Amino acid sequence: MPPQRVSALPRQQSLLLPSVINPFVQDTKLSKSTVIKCVLLGIVLVPVRAILMSLVLMVTWPVALIITLNRPLKGAVEPMKGWRRFMCRRVMTALGRAYFFCMGFRVVIKGTQVSSSEAPILAVAPHSTFFDGIVCIVAGLPSTVSRVENLATPIFGRLVRCLQPVLVSRKDPDSRKNTIQEIESRAKSAGHWPQVLIFPEGTCTNRSCLITFKQGAFIPGVPVQPVLIRYPNTLDTVTWTWQGFGSRALLLLTLSQLYTTVEIEFLPPQIPTEEEKKTPALFACRVRQAMAQALRVPVTDHTYEDCRLMISAGELTLPMEAGLVEFTKISRKLNLKWDNMRKELESFATMASSCRGGRITIEEFAHFLKLPVSSALEELFSLFDRNGDGTIDFREYVIGVTILCRPANTEEVLRMAFQLFDTDGDERITREEFTALLRSALGVSDINMAKLFKEIDADASGFITFNEFQAFAITHPEYAKLFTTYLELQRYQAIQEASPGELELTGQASLRENQEDSISDKKDD
Repeated sequence: MPPQRVSALPRQQSLLLPSVINPFVQDTKLSKSTVIKCVLLGIVLVPVRAILMSLVLMVTWPVALIITLNRPLKGAVEPMKGWRRFMCRRVMTALGRAYFFCMGFRVVIKGTQVSSSEAPILAVAPHSTFFDGIVCIVAGLPSTVSRVENLATPIFGRLVRCLQPVLVSRKDPDSRKNTIQEIESRAKSAGHWPQVLIFPEGTCTNRSCLITFKQGAFIPGVPVQPVLIRYPNTLDTVTWTWQGFGSRALLLLTLSQLYTTVEIEFLPPQIPTEEEKKTPALFACRVRQAMAQALRVPVTDHTYEDCRLMISAGELTLPMEAGLVEFTKISRKLNLKWDNMRKELESFATMASSCRGGRITIEEFAHFLKLPVSSALEELFSLFDRNGDGTIDFREYVIGVTILCRPANTEEVLRMAFQLFDTDGDERITREEFTALLRSALGVSDINMAKLFKEIDADASGFITFNEFQAFAITHPEYAKLFTTYLELQRYQAIQEASPGELELTGQASLRENQEDSISDKKDD
């Protein structure tokens, strides 16, 4: 019976499965009665509201044109003063409120907004819909962060200019650095500039939690006023995420309601400590925790990058949830890059595409490795299967490959594995040598062995060189750990077969090694 792996130290909680599974899905279910009600109300409300919204927009656009006339878009831009600022804060704000009123929004404001000198930055969360723009109206048109392309949008481009936005350009490689510098410059202008409003989550969620805050709002090290958004409606017609209703469907559903309530709450400003000024991530974490407590929702380490992985999973015909791995936390802990993570997802999809639910069973794992289910393979699979449910999801796969397999692919370890096959020491592995080891160690049949040997033997020379062996191990990291696991099992069997005296001495040495391995695993994990 193969030995059971016993870890001297538990796995870190930081790499266990998060309690929040998918904050990027909108799962509102419409009953037949709800659909009928929306249709009946929509027949009357949608045309009327569309006409009223158009009328307000016809008045708003000329006002925005007058305010922004002869105003530079780039370069040394100065904040609006005098009549321009008055029209922005008073006239444009009033027209914005009228616009949302025509859409059927009932706004409830809680708390008090402080001045720009008291809190130069407004951090708004949770960000869950395009309707969240109503916060800009309520807050008196503070500056926002916007793409340069938005300024060229017909009609709405002029409205965006009234916000005096911090512009971001995808074509500029220094755009991120320049954006942060501009935010910091405005935040430290002692009230010269309007407040800067930022959605620190960086993407839309379903409001079930607060995801990781980006640090842009917290790098300046100035007081930040948290602003909460709630939509306490019986029917959720506003949530706009990566998986769910589209923007047009949500707009029609919202316009078909008698009214839509939105609560905007201004919390007391958060002042950073000296340590938080030096480490913006700490400040962002504290502000997020305060907002989560007020909202009574959990926090999670998911980020916008998880959205990208989730969409990539869908493109690879995997369930979109398969891409959720808490990218920022795991990449920081395991030193992973986005491109590498995307490649790992493709490798995972190769194995999991035929599995229902996008999870890999040990049979699929063995089929992908072209190996039979053996004790060594079961041991390797159990190391990947972090929650012990008998399957591997993408999160477990990417952690397993990074922690278990990549470190094993050093040249020293690969050289040892190569020598394990190369029994006659002639620096090449023949098909007979390859067959003998795999048949005795892992029980691989001649048919499976032939396929595997052919795949490693890149130049079809009939034997495997170390360079071929190394290249294959790097692109198939599972094998390096597999052979290491086999050697550990062989050592265990040798200990079991030793005499009582030898067993006692060897057991003590093995115990020390296992403890060192466990401590090493703990450090990597």
